[in-house]
Amino acid sequence: MTSVTADDYAWIRSSSVFQYALETGYTLTLVRGVAPGEVLRVMDAEPRGTCAGVDDLIGRQVEEFEATDYSEESFIAGVFTVPGAGGDWTLVLHFDGGVAMRPRFLEALSAGGRAVVHSSNGGKPIHLFHWYEDGELRTTFEWPTVREGSTPDDLNSVMREVGFDLRDDEDGVGARVDSKAAVLALAERLTGVRVTEELLQGAEFQLGHLPEEPAEEWTGIVIDITDAHGERLYREITREQVETAMERARAEAAAPIVVYGPSSPAP
Repeated sequence: MTSVTADDYAWIRSSSVFQYALETGYTLTLVRGVAPGEVLRVMDAEPRGTCAGVDDLIGRQVEEFEATDYSEESFIAGVFTVPGAGGDWTLVLHFDGGVAMRPRFLEALSAGGRAVVHSSNGGKPIHLFHWYEDGELRTTFEWPTVREGSTPDDLNSVMREVGFDLRDDEDGVGARVDSKAAVLALAERLTGVRVTEELLQGAEFQLGHLPEEPAEEWTGIVIDITDAHGERLYREITREQVETAMERARAEAAAPIVVYGPSSPAP
């Protein structure tokens, strides 16, 4: 575990499963010390039985896409137990089009423990990594040279060891390493869980359905624009102002059009 690098995950580029994951979007989460059923409960997932192997999980997600007219906001999560550093971990996998694991779930699942997540939104591309410890987002990044979180630099030495080049220049990240393979190696360094295609193909997944989340009620909008000359326009507009303006526009659009002839009195 301590010596794993990006080279150990070179298999993902010849894997039909991982190619599908990158094309459609996926999220893979590892949670320490929380049983699969409890993970699904924290995620507010509706139990959907079990399935054997990742191909069956993909099939269940395809059925979900077809049933929801290919909405990416509703998805099937598969979970199972794997051994790792410090005991059992739960692996959570969903082919979600890029929805990813919601932050409030990760905060709850990592309370008193650890959660590590990597994801892709499916070819656009945005690839994300998150490390949570005891409910806190410690390190997160899309590009390894631009890190955020409460301790954004705590993983720097490990990141270099797995293959990332953290120099912030044109010769840096991506030039010498498969960054997705490096992310899987980084996840293994933090969890002790070696992800392989054989592991995913042989897994007995417990399934849960996560419906689309209701949209939050909006209270206003913010316009913040800076032009090429450095002039900034910043304006906050309340929902009441927007709705009043929309009503006025509808009333004006519905008003009769009056055409004045040459002999008509001026309006």
